[in-house]
Amino acid sequence: MNETPMNNSFPDSQSKPSRDYDSSFESSEDYRESLPDIQNAHSDYILGAKVAINQVGISNFKLPLRFGTKSGEIIQIETSVTGTVSLEKNNKGINMSRILRVFYDYKDEVFSWATIEEILKTYLDRLNSRDVRLKLYFNYPIVQQSLRSKLEGYQYYQVMWEGRMSASGRMHRNVQLDFVYSSACPCSDKLSEHAREERNTYSIPHSQRSKARVLVELAEGSTLTIEDLQVLCANALKTETQVMVRREDEQAFAELNGAYIKFVEDAARLVYEELDTVEEIIDFQVAIAHLESLHSHDAVAVITKGIPDGFSGEFEDFRNLIC
Repeated sequence: MNETPMNNSFPDSQSKPSRDYDSSFESSEDYRESLPDIQNAHSDYILGAKVAINQVGISNFKLPLRFGTKSGEIIQIETSVTGTVSLEKNNKGINMSRILRVFYDYKDEVFSWATIEEILKTYLDRLNSRDVRLKLYFNYPIVQQSLRSKLEGYQYYQVMWEGRMSASGRMHRNVQLDFVYSSACPCSDKLSEHAREERNTYSIPHSQRSKARVLVELAEGSTLTIEDLQVLCANALKTETQVMVRREDEQAFAELNGAYIKFVEDAARLVYEELDTVEEIIDFQVAIAHLESLHSHDAVAVITKGIPDGFSGEFEDFRNLIC
């Protein structure tokens, strides 16, 4: 039986699209206007439930940004940015690249809360949204001096700046800082002393690297700096991990841990006590993780200032607090 072969060819050469990239082609204004815009399509094109979306945007786009230090120095830091906006139920989507393009208009600024406020207002206007957010993540360097030898080295702090704004124009200014310290166990300390006193047996109390993740909301016009927040944590917890050490520094650190033993509950309350004295801080939340050297699990705690409609303290995922 003879079968007619299937004809896979195009009817004529004019119908066959070219697979060659034309590097000489330049788009005109008319051509750009003719391009389809699926994201801004009519609501009939929405897939799934026709409901509003709380936040949509782009996350983890990176670029070097400039920040001012407490001393007035300008430093440049690699920064990871997340920009999101709310989406009304009748809109299919947003122009994702517009979030990036707007931010890049400010890339040469020395970033401050005023800069973030300008960006958020532009997002509200250009993306026709009622709620916008911007988060900047970066590692901030502060010079730390050793305890006794007076050596100096850079301690890096994981920091997040978050700006949030609603259509009313009210802005939230949130700063998050991760403070890494050592926690010596009070129970282990007493048990070690008991072994020495009762049986003349030498033992070492256990301690572990620990982290306090401090999130604060600043009042409008606040001048509180990252350095100020680091000092508040250091004043509360005392036993920050060290950068440059000699033997006298290591000995001093052991003595410091002996002087400031603490459970995870103690650490949470100590930071609370320190932050609660600062009028420029409207609200705060402190999440603590002690990465136990005795146990195969960690000890954790969360504490908040406790104001109406403030931070909730429902911070359950402590895995990202691992140092």
